[in-house]
Amino acid sequence: MRTRKFKQNEIQFDYFSANFHQFEEDFYKFSTLDTPLTFITDDILLSMANAQKNYFKLNEKNAVDSQDHYYIFKIRTSNESKQIRVYEYVKHTLTIDDK
Repeated sequence: MRTRKFKQNEIQFDYFSANFHQFEEDFYKFSTLDTPLTFITDDILLSMANAQKNYFKLNEKNAVDSQDHYYIFKIRTSNESKQIRVYEYVKHTLTIDDK
C-alpha cells in the first residue's frame, strides 16, 4: 500500500478558533510530554492524514493518568481551496469506536 505524501499547506488545524484553543487546553490537561504542542502539531497532522484518521491518540505512557486519550477532529475542506483540509477539534475521549 502506498501512502500519500501531503504537502504541509494541504492539511491544517483551525489554529485561530475557539475549538483549537479547547484542544490545547485538553491536550495540556492530560499530557506529560516535555515538548510544547506548538512543536508537534505538524507531526500530529501528518500522522492523522497519512493514516486517514480523524483522531490521534496520546498514549498511556505520555498521559498523567496512565490512560490512552483520543482527540477527535472533524475534517472539512477550506473555503479558499478545495485541496486544503482543515482539522477542527471536536472533543477529547478515553475510547474510540474506530479501534
